[in-house]
Amino acid sequence: MNRLLLIAALAVAAYFTFTPELHTSGGRAATASHDVSQAGQDDSDTVLEHAFTHRIDNLQVAGQGTVVKLLPDDASGSRHQRFILRLASGRTLLVAHNIDLAPRIETLQVGDTVAFYGEYEWNPKGGVIHWTHHDPQGRHASGWIKHGGQIYQ
Repeated sequence: MNRLLLIAALAVAAYFTFTPELHTSGGRAATASHDVSQAGQDDSDTVLEHAFTHRIDNLQVAGQGTVVKLLPDDASGSRHQRFILRLASGRTLLVAHNIDLAPRIETLQVGDTVAFYGEYEWNPKGGVIHWTHHDPQGRHASGWIKHGGQIYQ
């Protein structure tokens, strides 16, 4: 029971800590903030490490990493652009970005920094981040990827 409460508390903390906040600037319309601060990155690495260690799935999290490998697209079912990120902690994650629902990141290269907001799923190699796009049916938190100053969702 204590483990379940800890997991729930971490999930709630991650949600409120890493959910993009709305803000206004200079009278412009409100837009979602897609920046991951250094403190936020350290926190997200800690949350992701905990999720990996405890095999937690379905965890909404924001983070940032460096592209270490570009993989071929997954074309079975919904098409996904796939690449591997290395977090500051050293942990690697597979990112599966749905390119049927969000734009492909055409300029992505090894060594690039990518920020993300999506759903973590555990696997023995470090885990997968998916749901890095909007949900056309509005039933799931919308995710995103930020690369080169552009948001892909």
